[in-house]
Amino acid sequence: MFFSSQQANAGSSASELAPVDVVAVSGLIDDVVIHEIEQALERSLTNGAQAIIFQVNSRGAVVSPEKMAKLLESISASPTPIAVWVGPSGARAYGLAAQILAVADVTAMAPGARIGFTGHALQVGGKDVSFGTVSVSDQTLLQTSSLGFADAHSMGVLKNAGSDAGVPVVRNMIDVLDGLTIDGKTLSTTVEALDGDGQVVRETTTARFFKLNVLAELMHTVASPPVAYLLFAIGLSLLIFEFFTAGIGIAGGVGAICTVLGCYGFAALPMRGIGVALLVLAVIAFAVDSQVGIPRFWTALGVAMFTASSFVLFRPIDGSSLRLPWLTLASGIAMMSLAFIVGMPSMMRTRFATPTIGREWMIGSQGVAVTEISPNGIVKVHEASWRARTNRATPLSAGSALRVVGIDGVTLDVEPLDGGARDYREMRPKTED
Repeated sequence: MFFSSQQANAGSSASELAPVDVVAVSGLIDDVVIHEIEQALERSLTNGAQAIIFQVNSRGAVVSPEKMAKLLESISASPTPIAVWVGPSGARAYGLAAQILAVADVTAMAPGARIGFTGHALQVGGKDVSFGTVSVSDQTLLQTSSLGFADAHSMGVLKNAGSDAGVPVVRNMIDVLDGLTIDGKTLSTTVEALDGDGQVVRETTTARFFKLNVLAELMHTVASPPVAYLLFAIGLSLLIFEFFTAGIGIAGGVGAICTVLGCYGFAALPMRGIGVALLVLAVIAFAVDSQVGIPRFWTALGVAMFTASSFVLFRPIDGSSLRLPWLTLASGIAMMSLAFIVGMPSMMRTRFATPTIGREWMIGSQGVAVTEISPNGIVKVHEASWRARTNRATPLSAGSALRVVGIDGVTLDVEPLDGGARDYREMRPKTED
C-alpha cells in the first residue's frame, strides 16, 4: 500500500501534497465539542484538506443520544475521508464517544489506549452502527467492557489500523492514511525524496492542528464534573462570606462568577436533583451558624449534607457511573469543612470585633428587648436590631429596658437596667450609699 503511493509521488515534495486536519476531541463530549466537530467537517470542504483525523480521548458524552446520533450521521456522510485515532497512550474512548469509531473510514489506537463500554448502539441511516468486522458476540463484549489495542485489532474492531504494533503518534496516523482509497479518492500523505546527501527519506504532508478557542475551551472545562463541582461550592461560600460582611467587594464578585460558571457546568452535565438539593441545603445550613460566628449543630449538618451530595451529585452516562475523582472529593469536602468550622467563624469574629468597626462606644448604651432574652434574643439599641444574650440568672422579657455590657462578635451582651447579676463579663463600680 505505502510502496505504490510513494512511487507515484517520487520526485515530488511533501509541500505539494494536500494537508491533513487534526482535530482534538478530549474530555466529555458536550455541545461545545459537537460544535467543534461539525465546524471541522464544514471547514474541510473549503480549506483543501484531503482528510480529517479526530484525536479522541473521551470517557463518554453528556449530550442526548439523539444529538449524538445526528453527529454520527454527519461524520458518516462527510465527503472528506474521516480517520479516528484514540491516542496518545493512556487515552480512552468510552461510551457514546467510542461509537465515533464505528462511522469513521479509518480507525487506529495508540499502544496503551482503550476503547469500549459503548452501550446501546445508535442508529445511523436507520441501521445500528457496527465496528469493523466484529462478530455479534464481540459487539456485546464491547458494549459492556473495554479493549486494548491488541484485542481490538485481532477482533476486527479497527479499520485499516496500520501495523500490529499500534499507532503511537499522530505522524504515524498520517502515514497510515497514505495510499488508502476511500469513496474513490486515493489519499497521498507521504513521499520519498532525496536529502542533501543523496539519501532517500520519507516526508509527510503538512498536519494542521485545530483545538477549541479560548472561550470554547473555558466553557468545555467548566462543564467537566470536578471543575463544575468546585466552582459551585467555592462560589456559594464566597457569597456567604460577602453577605455577612460589610459592603460588596472582590469576594462577592468572584463568588458570583464562580457560581454562574458552576451553574453552567451543572446544566451541561447529567445531574441528580437530590444531589443538587443536598448541596444547596448544606450551604444554607452553613449560613445559619455563620450569623453567630460559632460552628454548632447547623455546621455539622451542613458538612454531612455536603459530603452526601458529593457522592450522589451526578447521574451515570452511557451506562457507566460518572463519579468525581477521589482527589476532588477530598479537596471539596475538606475545603468546605475548614472554611465553615475554622475559617468563617474566626474571620467573622475578627472582622466584627476589630476597633475599626467602631462598636466599643455601644458598651453602656441602653435599649429595649424586642423578644424575650433567656438567654438569647433580639434587642433594639440606637434604633438598630441586634442579636443579644444575657446571664441566665437575669432573663429579660419583651419590652424590658436593658444596658449593653459587652460585645462578642456580632452579639451584644446585655443586662437589665436594674438588678443585673454581677459575673465575669463586667466588674461595675460600687454605688455610694
